[in-house]
Amino acid sequence: QVQLVESGGGLVQAGGSLRLSCAASGRTFTSYRMAWFRQAPGKEREFVASISWSGSSPYYADRVKGRFTISRDNAKNTVLLQMNSLKAEDTAVYYCAAVQAGSTWDAGSWGQGTQVTVSS
Repeated sequence: QVQLVESGGGLVQAGGSLRLSCAASGRTFTSYRMAWFRQAPGKEREFVASISWSGSSPYYADRVKGRFTISRDNAKNTVLLQMNSLKAEDTAVYYCAAVQAGSTWDAGSWGQGTQVTVSS
């Protein structure tokens, strides 16, 4: 499995932007589909966005569609989440996840999370 480390979280005003980064270790990064999830206090973890090994086929939760953009740089073993037009309801701990074909996200690799706080 890969090891994942997120960074880029912080405090931002509503309407602002943040860019999260997920650094992956391991030489088989390109065999993993990558995703971002988030968990707000008192709520269940929810899917945010995912991207295929090639960087094509990004997929977004309806709540973030049009505001967030997921991308990956396989040469740098990095996945990014550009978050624009942030809202207070985007406040959560954001987690990076990696999964290989045929597996489920719960069985994949997860980072430790990075806090995003959006003030209204």
